[in-house]
Amino acid sequence: MANFRTHVAVATMGGVLAAYVGWQAQWWSSSQALVVIALVAFGGILPDIDADRSRSIRMIFNCLSVPSLVLGVMILERWLTPGLLLAACGGIYVGIRYLASLLFSRLTVHRGIWHSLLAGGLCALATASVSYQLLAQSAWIAWSHGMAVWLGFCIHLGLDELYSVDLEGARLKRSFGTALKLGDAKRPLSNLLMMIALLTLLPWIPPWSVLGELLHQGSLLWR
Repeated sequence: MANFRTHVAVATMGGVLAAYVGWQAQWWSSSQALVVIALVAFGGILPDIDADRSRSIRMIFNCLSVPSLVLGVMILERWLTPGLLLAACGGIYVGIRYLASLLFSRLTVHRGIWHSLLAGGLCALATASVSYQLLAQSAWIAWSHGMAVWLGFCIHLGLDELYSVDLEGARLKRSFGTALKLGDAKRPLSNLLMMIALLTLLPWIPPWSVLGELLHQGSLLWR
């Protein structure tokens, strides 16, 4: 299994490449290119959200607590007085940073459902939905944000599989096949819950046609 630094470094390099290509193609501005880099790097550590007491899980929930706090302010400021808003924001931060982190560590198994393409799809749709609905980004930019997280997620899973191949001993380690997989074959309930969560996001995502156009334009650049 690749270590934390390797995941961050490779995902960041992938993000730089993707952001530069999109910027050259005039898909987004230079400021959005920086956002793409950050999202790919974040996606590169996201599968380790199920690793108890790892550097990844601490960084993930640190990162999630900040945008959650900002969104909380945006949603609640019209309804609450400054004092109540401050208290609510404190609750949001503590809830995401500590309580959600503890809940994930208790309920998830490392290299379970979160090390799967299904989880990557959920994270991509969630990112696109937040960008489109809450941050009022265009459908193109919102899907770009979602695909950036998806790219980082896939980089992480691919690295873990590569590190499961022992080239010197010409053999596959026991961990081979536990990272890059469609779902968690050992825990069908986890797959079902992940699918339900994914389906609940469908009304909030940007138009599918924009995603199709983004992928089409990307395939043309690849050629």
